[in-house]
Amino acid sequence: MSTPLTHVTDAGDAAGADSGAFRLELAADERTWLLDLARWAVLHRLAEAGATQGGATGADGPTGSGGPDASEVPAPPPGVLHRSLGAFVTFKKDGHLRGCIGSMVGDGPLYLTVARMARAAAFEDPRFPPVTAAEAPSLELDISVLGPLTRCPDPSLVRVGRHGLLVRQGYRSGVLLPQVPVEWGWDRETFLAQTCRKAGLPSDAWRDAWQDGRTELYWFEAEVFGDL
Repeated sequence: MSTPLTHVTDAGDAAGADSGAFRLELAADERTWLLDLARWAVLHRLAEAGATQGGATGADGPTGSGGPDASEVPAPPPGVLHRSLGAFVTFKKDGHLRGCIGSMVGDGPLYLTVARMARAAAFEDPRFPPVTAAEAPSLELDISVLGPLTRCPDPSLVRVGRHGLLVRQGYRSGVLLPQVPVEWGWDRETFLAQTCRKAGLPSDAWRDAWQDGRTELYWFEAEVFGDL
């Protein structure tokens, strides 16, 4: 996953021990709107690439897509979708990961972040070739809207299925969303270890987060919806 890491905060009070109990409470029509928007962002890019004579297309689909311009993206009615919140967009094909990219913090309205992350997940995830027009309609889609990212005061408080994790040490960082350990059947310690591995760190690096001063452990919550 690509994870722009900025504005990371440190929860130093007792409330931080509960990770803020993030509750976004998106309405059903707002969730549907975001899911439709994510699919639109991908199909719109494919249509643009197909209509551009000599455009950067090929067997693997469009490349160098970039994010859609704000003027291109249909805006929702006033409300929560205009709040500045981080979000991840995940595509799967036949139950297997096909692309996942997100932003940990908001950088503009949520709906625009979702459109940009959808396009990036489809065409810019370096682990996969760009999505093609033939496969796009059958891709499964999940959206994760993120709550605040704060320092985790104690790894024993991490709850599988509730918290997502970020481990960082210097320039290395790894993020796993709350749904990942549920999908893989991990317990808390396995979840912590796998997040460290995602960052390219030893699996027990999380144990040093309060000792060596170099390893940082953060947690967050998310509202996850889509083709779960």
